[in-house]
Amino acid sequence: MNCEQQNSSEPLLKQESRTLFTVTPKDFVATLPLHHFEGRIVVVQSKVEAEKAVKALKTQRILGIDTETKPSFRKGHTNQVALLQVCMRDVCFLFRLNEIGFLPCLQSLLGDKKICKVGLSLKDDALMLQRKEPSFKPAGFLDLQNFAAELGVKDKSLLKLYANVFHKRISKKMRLSNWEADVLSEPQKVYAATDASVCLDLFAELKRLKASGQYALIPEPLKEDAPLPDCDANEKEAMA
Repeated sequence: MNCEQQNSSEPLLKQESRTLFTVTPKDFVATLPLHHFEGRIVVVQSKVEAEKAVKALKTQRILGIDTETKPSFRKGHTNQVALLQVCMRDVCFLFRLNEIGFLPCLQSLLGDKKICKVGLSLKDDALMLQRKEPSFKPAGFLDLQNFAAELGVKDKSLLKLYANVFHKRISKKMRLSNWEADVLSEPQKVYAATDASVCLDLFAELKRLKASGQYALIPEPLKEDAPLPDCDANEKEAMA
């Protein structure tokens, strides 16, 4: 069973048609109201806490996931993934991998093909997790970039995709913060939970739009410096 066939426990979203950008303009995003996760956020810092959280997460059919890595400002150096966010509808667990490691229970969760994990650029996330545990084999992953592309949407960032679909903006101010800090700040926790939780919203709505066809696309604007199409032979003769 693939992710689109899963019966989720998500609430039904308002059944309405939407107009989507093929490519969302930056100036459109800047005008939108800010959105952030308002559910419960649980920071997981021990093996016991992780196993308890995974037990709860395994009751779900669909999860939103993301990772965070401490930025490196040295050329050619990349830090290992520090945080794994896994969200249910109203609860988001933040697993501090820099402290507890990529535990077997987490590998089991992310390798369970019966549980759909939705996110953005999941290939990159999987590669970062495999740096911590080379034997890890991800399963049940659905990348929202590919899912949106099936509707004709070319947005690649979570910021633009969420703005395009829901007309709300998510903050990216904490992206380059220290994810290996001794204690995560409240803005860091909200940022991390928001990124994972909106993936659930996007999946549910994109799935609905794909099934219903209740959407229209605004074409991508032509670039100002794009060359004009060549005239055909008859037009060239007429212009000679």
